[in-house]
Amino acid sequence: MLKNNLNVQVRKGRNEGLISAIVVGAVFILIGVIFVINSGLSEKIASFFKDITFVTYPLDNATSILLLPAPANPQSHAVFYNALMQFALGIGVIQVLILALRLTFKSTTGKMAETVGNMVFWFGVATLINYILQAGTKESWFHFWGAFIIVIGFSLIARALVHLVKR
Repeated sequence: MLKNNLNVQVRKGRNEGLISAIVVGAVFILIGVIFVINSGLSEKIASFFKDITFVTYPLDNATSILLLPAPANPQSHAVFYNALMQFALGIGVIQVLILALRLTFKSTTGKMAETVGNMVFWFGVATLINYILQAGTKESWFHFWGAFIIVIGFSLIARALVHLVKR
């Protein structure tokens, strides 16, 4: 009995290694494809980070403000935002493939829950970038970060639901 249990654990370990190798390869392919289809992307990335400055964000009244990092000209970074959206969408698709592999190889509930949570996160981020960040305003920049926190919450809830369903 102990020997059979050890064999199952060794097989699952090998399967996790195989899944990890596929993921790493897929992420490299995704990054390469994004750079190929978005010409001049490295310059756009550099331009985005050079444009980051501290802007005032009002709290409850005119005297209460925060200094927060934001692009000075958020509307000028549409290509960068589009590449980010493509990346998030690509990682989401990779998570779907990982989930299929995890179901095929009968991975642990924890690994499946992690993958479902990651899938919700990356598809959520892609949606936020597409609908909020692409607006290209300072307000949309800050709305994005608020909505980003909400997506993290949905991701954690998705993980918990997988654990509940598997019980």
